[in-house]
Amino acid sequence: MADVLSQSEIDALLSALSSGEIQPDELPKEEEKQKVKLYDFTSPQKFTKEHMRTLEHIHDSYARIISNYLTAQVRNNVKIKIESVEQITYEEFIHSVPNPTFLTIFRMPPLSGTILFETNPQFVYQILDVLLGGSGNGKYNKTREITDIDKNIIIKINKGLIDNLKLAWGDVVNVEPEIETLETNPALNQALGPHEPVALITFSTDMGMNHNFIHMCIPYLSIEKVLDKFIVQNLYQENNEEVVRESRERLRKRLDIVEVPVTAKLGATNITVEDFLRLSVGDVITLDNKCNSPIPIYIYDALHYVGAPGVIGKNMGVKILDNIDKDVENYE
Repeated sequence: MADVLSQSEIDALLSALSSGEIQPDELPKEEEKQKVKLYDFTSPQKFTKEHMRTLEHIHDSYARIISNYLTAQVRNNVKIKIESVEQITYEEFIHSVPNPTFLTIFRMPPLSGTILFETNPQFVYQILDVLLGGSGNGKYNKTREITDIDKNIIIKINKGLIDNLKLAWGDVVNVEPEIETLETNPALNQALGPHEPVALITFSTDMGMNHNFIHMCIPYLSIEKVLDKFIVQNLYQENNEEVVRESRERLRKRLDIVEVPVTAKLGATNITVEDFLRLSVGDVITLDNKCNSPIPIYIYDALHYVGAPGVIGKNMGVKILDNIDKDVENYE
């Protein structure tokens, strides 16, 4: 049986350490014991480390996407980042969320079953305050009764948040999120068995002076059919020419709808203020450019092309004759 130090011996040892009479390295070290990790057979670890890393990768991108979405919705800076990804049981998740809360239940085909998205009441009340004309800088610790108006407003916000999962999951599998309902009492939702393993993804939210959390609960049964795609190497696979070609085509289509200002400069001249004040309809101003000379064409404020003015139907137009920078073709 190991020797047990008395309180006086402990005090003497601490006193010797503080006075420098002995060094910590001189203390006898206990023999290293074999570490034993407890395993709960009622909640098996079905998610592997690779699965958890993939989920973290997906929802790290999702956090950045919804940060931009909420910032645009509330016209206020909203910072969202992923805090943790862990496996727990469904019962532990339900007991961890407050009551009442805003629990959005949705499906995400081709994933199976339902997924839960829990938004903390304090965070929701802050969003509602801003959307209804408030500053969003108050304290929202007191839980008040959730009204139908609150539900109708927040379900539109949550629909936007959940729709953005389509972008975040695009590298793994193409999903189509569909909201089913919004619950305020988590205890009433019995979609899964109490010991069913789920992945709990926790996000922290910072808006103004308030710091809150939102959670997403993904059951193992939901992603079981697509686990073969949860391989990290597949997320960065670039040797598939078809995938690369489709990605470029999607990017090109997204760029095609972007509007940019185009300006054609016919010429310039200098006149006096007196001449300017005397201008009337029908007067002719002589420019420094000939009618048959090319004119510069600007994209934003940068010179890119030269062209010739003309008429397209009943509208005035300009025809592009040449590129100023020939290397532009190499960037396309």
